[in-house]
Order: sequence, then structure tokens, then C-alpha cells
Amino acid sequence: MNLMFLASGEFALPTLRWLLESPHVVRLVVSQPPKPTGRGRRMTPTPVAAFAREHGLPVIEPENVNDPAWVERLRAAEADLALVIAFGQKLGEGVRGTARHGCINLHASVLPKYRGAAPIPWAILRGETVTGVTTFRIVDRMDAGPVLCTRTTAIKPDETAEELHDRLARIGVDAVRATLDLFADGASPPGTPQDDGAATRAVKLRKEDGVLDFDRSVSEIVRFVLGMWSWPGATARFESADGRWENVTLARVRPSEPACAPAGRPGTIDPRLFVSCRDGMIEVLELKPASGQRMTWREYVNGRRVKAGDRFTPPQRPK
Repeated sequence: MNLMFLASGEFALPTLRWLLESPHVVRLVVSQPPKPTGRGRRMTPTPVAAFAREHGLPVIEPENVNDPAWVERLRAAEADLALVIAFGQKLGEGVRGTARHGCINLHASVLPKYRGAAPIPWAILRGETVTGVTTFRIVDRMDAGPVLCTRTTAIKPDETAEELHDRLARIGVDAVRATLDLFADGASPPGTPQDDGAATRAVKLRKEDGVLDFDRSVSEIVRFVLGMWSWPGATARFESADGRWENVTLARVRPSEPACAPAGRPGTIDPRLFVSCRDGMIEVLELKPASGQRMTWREYVNGRRVKAGDRFTPPQRPK
């Protein structure tokens, strides 16, 4: 099958790698334009655009893919199907009509749950135990089109959003493979309509959403830290009893073993180096100082001379 591949983020890379080894032909890759990154603000292509060029695929990077000139460029690819994964632009009716069998999307949730830009962290934040990926036909409303294929998986109790992202990206390959098989021999399956009444939203996270307040339950804090890693990150302010402080982002925590009652105000560190929450204690496993690299809690304790009575407080909200 001749395909157009509209994608930008790393979530799409396992599928693109598989497509290059499959019988399908990628006629055109469409990705977001390069953006300035790093201290030098160097213009950097998306992961998909960079990978596609390395493998000799034709790439375009429109600011607005719905511009009539770009729509005609897509139509000229004469694709049977357009596959959209983490692209970053809403597709208008003109774009959706450029491929013979329309556009399908790979989404990182079991639709209709978690429609929107951040389904992976929100599934963890809300305490889901199962998630998955869905392929569906793109319609005007976001993530609301008829479903073609679903794959599910259990969320591991200690899994970060970053780890789940990478795992779902790999699971997505199987969903895409099965979906493309549905179009064999010129078929064009309509898909199964979603139940809009069961839909939930997964809005894009902002930096300020990562402010961590330990005046929450143990289970809430564990989900918050795991769900926020690595963006925007669960950020707190470490304050030592002798007046030192710095902002840190917690990467992994777990309930204290054994479970025990809080040993002071929320955020206070006890002699076992557990941290008090509203209804118990947590153990910090990994964190990243604002000015340093990710490290274990033991490395941080030794380097910063952390003692009982030191504490974590919410950082100042970004201006």
C-alpha cells in the first residue's frame, strides 16, 4: 500500500521503522517545521523528519499543512492511505481527502477515554490500571472518529509516563500492522463509532502543572510523580534546616516500606529519610536537581547532606 506518513514526535518512530521493513511504501513524510532548541537555539528538525531524511524518504515540513498549496502537494503523492501519529497539527477536510482511503490516526489511549494531547500522563494521574493504543479514522472533532483497532496493556505500578510512552509506541506498531491489513485488496473499512458519552479528556500539561505539594495522600503523590515524569516533572523545593534550598524534580517514588504514619508536616524528612505526606510516608528513589543530572536519592542525600528535619515544599510557581 502507498502511504503518507504525517508525524513529528518520537512516539511515531517505531512504526516508521517497521514501515521501512514492510511491503508498504512511504510516498511522503510530513512533519512539523524545525524549531530552535538548546542553549544555542539551533534549528532542529523533529525526530521523525530527521529519521526520514537519514533513510532517504521525501520530507516536507509545512507551517500549516492545511494551506491549499500544501494540500495539493499531499494530493500529488497519490497515497492510498494517510497515517497520522503525534503530528501536531489539526487536519482540515482538504487534507483528510488527499489519500484514497482517508486518514487514520494512532492514539495512545483506549478511545473514547483520554481524547486529547496528553493521554499517557493522565492515565497514570487518574489511577488507571489498563491503557493501550487505538487506531481510528480522523474526523473534524479531536480523537472522535470511528475505531479501527485497539490494543490494551496493563500499566505497571512503578511505570513513569516516559516509560509507558515508549512501551505504547512499540505496541502501536502491532495496531498499525493490523489496521493496514484491514485495507488489503482495496477494502476501506468504516470503523466502529465511538461512544461519546464515555469520552474523557486529556488536556495538554503545562510547566506549572508539575508543582508538587506533599499535602496529599501517598497514592496521589506516587501517581503524580510517575505521571509527570519527564514532562513537566513533579517539582518541589528542597529546604535544609540550616537554610540551604534548591528546586528538584522527583523522578520515581514509592510508598514507604513498612507503611507508617506521617512524621511531621507534609514534606518533612524523617530519620529513615522517608518523606511525610498527608496520610503516610513515601520513599524517594530518584530525582533531578534543577542544576544537575538525574540521580538516586542516596546520591542526593550524600551530596547535599540531607538530614531528618529537612523538608520539601512547593516551589514558586513559574512566572
